[in-house]
Amino acid sequence: MAEPEMVIDWGACVAREVEDLAKMRPLLTNVHVGLPPPVADPARMSLVRGDYQYFHYGCDGQDDRGWGCGYRTVQTMASWLGLNMKVETRPPPSLQEIQQALVSVMDKPGSFLGSKEWIGTFEASLVLDYLFGVPCKLVHVRGGGGELENVAVEEVHQHLARRGCPVMMGGDRDNSSKGILGVCTGASGSYLLVVDPHYYGGPLGRAETQRRGWVAWKSVSSLNQSSFYNLCLPQTATIVP
Repeated sequence: MAEPEMVIDWGACVAREVEDLAKMRPLLTNVHVGLPPPVADPARMSLVRGDYQYFHYGCDGQDDRGWGCGYRTVQTMASWLGLNMKVETRPPPSLQEIQQALVSVMDKPGSFLGSKEWIGTFEASLVLDYLFGVPCKLVHVRGGGGELENVAVEEVHQHLARRGCPVMMGGDRDNSSKGILGVCTGASGSYLLVVDPHYYGGPLGRAETQRRGWVAWKSVSSLNQSSFYNLCLPQTATIVP
């Protein structure tokens, strides 16, 4: 017996896209601005340069709690690319567009579309390359503590000094995606400026976002010592002045 032909209601699909756009809340930009350094006299500090938008759970009306943190970090990075670089002119991709990109490059099967499967730094690199033409450097850090201090900190310092673009960070035991906007090194160790996509709720002002810790300096020593970490560093073609 022949399979029934699948009929896609493209009108309904477009209507849903329009509805999603209508639900989009105004996004905060540059949420780290005004945060003081974590130490009084840093020996070295590197920060994101240029503008970006803060994407987080539910910011477009879609409840992606528990699986969408990697997608939101990709959107934050993509917003920086669109606002600062001469890349293909397009807004940050929706959650659906990120999934479609991964299917298009044959990293994921068709069943991935519409799923609640999370993504990590490797998938982020594929999406940014496919949609924006920006390749990414992936750095694997075998463990927390000294490995993070010796490898990740220097990579982020160099990246931000050369590129100025946000970094994505993820791991295994510490599998919460994080955006990295800065790094500060002092006599007692280093700190990462983390923008956390896990906030879910109504719009917040910049000061409230900082007060609640959704963007904050985190000491490298406070990260999970038994987790490995991966970094995704977009290799932008030009350096932000």
